[in-house]
Amino acid sequence: MKKILTIGEVLVEIIATDRGNGFRSAVPLVGPFPSGAPAIFIDQVGKLGHPCAIISAVGDDDFGWVNTERLKTDGVDISGINVIAGGTTGSAFVRYREDGSRAFVFNIRHSACGTIELTDAAKQLVAEASHLHVMGTSLYAPSVIETVLSSMHAIKARGGTVSFDPNLRPEILNSPGMREALQSVIAETDLFLPSGDELYLFASARTEEAAVQELLAKGVKAIVLKQGAAGATYYDAKGSLTRPSMKVEEVDPTGAGDCFGATFVTLWLEGETPQTALRYANAAGALAVTKTGPMEGASSRTEIDTFLAA
Repeated sequence: MKKILTIGEVLVEIIATDRGNGFRSAVPLVGPFPSGAPAIFIDQVGKLGHPCAIISAVGDDDFGWVNTERLKTDGVDISGINVIAGGTTGSAFVRYREDGSRAFVFNIRHSACGTIELTDAAKQLVAEASHLHVMGTSLYAPSVIETVLSSMHAIKARGGTVSFDPNLRPEILNSPGMREALQSVIAETDLFLPSGDELYLFASARTEEAAVQELLAKGVKAIVLKQGAAGATYYDAKGSLTRPSMKVEEVDPTGAGDCFGATFVTLWLEGETPQTALRYANAAGALAVTKTGPMEGASSRTEIDTFLAA
């Protein structure tokens, strides 16, 4: 099986238990929960039993060990996570507003995550991997951008593939070099996984069908458009396929898109049909929202099969 590699932030998430707009007064909190979009993605791949690894950096602190122990337990190769003595693991404080949107306070760029680089262990993982998954959230610092782009070019040069989930938040969109890095990534992307209007980030067209055709013409082989409660649509040169979302009681939506993407990418690489990959990805996304904490809802194949059977 193709080994899946991702690169980027590993952090903890701490969640306000009551709703409101930000953190300008004291509020009750729960956590820390293992988090970081690439970490959630690769943890879901690991729980599916597919070979996978992550390149990142954490501090030699409790927040770092919370993450590395979870990832290792779930089957992820963590040899590329650099544990930095005296460093501080990244963090995200999250508070849900009344309308369901979220307010974040991040410490990523100036944490251990901001120092991600190709150590000897990381170079070995790049040499072993035949697929790279890139998260837009991870293009937040020059050293990380350099690591992602050099790894991407190496994997593509030997016939590997790339999937790309923009997953962009306003808080990080203006990070130095991010916009240029996004263009470099889309030029090498085989499987594109945008959410909603992210479809139009790399297309001049302003209708869904035209934007899809423009991206396919540029060399993207397949697109999976995540549409939240409306489900997801798969596009390739042969046509399109839409599957509705699965109804569950939502507890915490953070990480659902990462679990969806990880499941689709894994099954796509394993040669499953788009119909099967979408069905399992929708189930993984649905299961992810049923638990508090961004990584807590990652599910095994058995759990997904049980959910689908029910």
